[in-house]
Amino acid sequence: MNRTLGVVMDPIRSIKPYKDTTLALMLAAQKRGWQLRYLEMQDLWLRDGIAMGRSREIEVFDDPQRWFEFGDSHSEPLGQLDAILMRKDPPFDLEFVAATYVLQRAQDQGALVVNRPQSLRDANEKVFISWFPQCCAPTLIARDSVTLRAFHAEHHDVIFKPLDGMGGAGIFRITSDGMNLGAVIEALTDNGRQHIMAQRYIPQIVEGDKRILMVDGEPVPYALARIPQAGEVRGNLAAGGRGEPRPLSERDRWIAAQVGPSLRELGLIFVGLDVIGDYLTEINVTSPTCARELDAACKLDIGGDLIRAIEARLR
Repeated sequence: MNRTLGVVMDPIRSIKPYKDTTLALMLAAQKRGWQLRYLEMQDLWLRDGIAMGRSREIEVFDDPQRWFEFGDSHSEPLGQLDAILMRKDPPFDLEFVAATYVLQRAQDQGALVVNRPQSLRDANEKVFISWFPQCCAPTLIARDSVTLRAFHAEHHDVIFKPLDGMGGAGIFRITSDGMNLGAVIEALTDNGRQHIMAQRYIPQIVEGDKRILMVDGEPVPYALARIPQAGEVRGNLAAGGRGEPRPLSERDRWIAAQVGPSLRELGLIFVGLDVIGDYLTEINVTSPTCARELDAACKLDIGGDLIRAIEARLR
């Protein structure tokens, strides 16, 4: 029986195919016989309560020069698709939220959406760790300058970052001298208009910011430690970090066991946990990456694992 997978993503022409996780997931689905439909954000709409999409048939290739080919286009009810992958990168803005409303109606009308649209809205990648404080370093979510300054006065060495970014954008470290503390708080909070995250600095960042991929609540057995460049506090690959695969530690597995049941319950089937040292720092639910690096280094098939998990939910 042929199944159809819609994939909502950023423009496929602009991806880096050798490292793009969405492409890896599409290749895995295609290998298992799924027909693929490609959509961008502007291809989604609601008409009289029906979730609609303007999709294009697509064939994908594991080729850095030619990684896709479009076929016919379709305007169709999204609920007629068997499953939809929501793989749009942050920022988590009103357009992202609007897309989740369309996808929620698609889910109501028959499609399995990965990850569940309501949970994408509810589980902000920075804030969601607050549901697992036993796994985390001291963390504050606030926008009030007095509260943020008091957190820095308590912990002396603090990371500040926005709630809606990705790839290390907008991350600042303020050490014990407090240099530029006021400017950073003003800039990130837009002078007190929006909440941000403050987190006690974790010195083990020099050993890497580990990305642990979770498939239907279970961890992949290896993590990708993203090691910062000299003089950097950001391990993100997009910020120049170097990836190094490592087997999960006992603490990594404990953190995954703490978080996994909630992910499964919330329909968050494909998630990336970020762990520095012994601490969970983020839960990436929108478009987690690093699958291709781990597949290549550790002979894994993370995309295949995800597609099999989706198929199990469709039985």
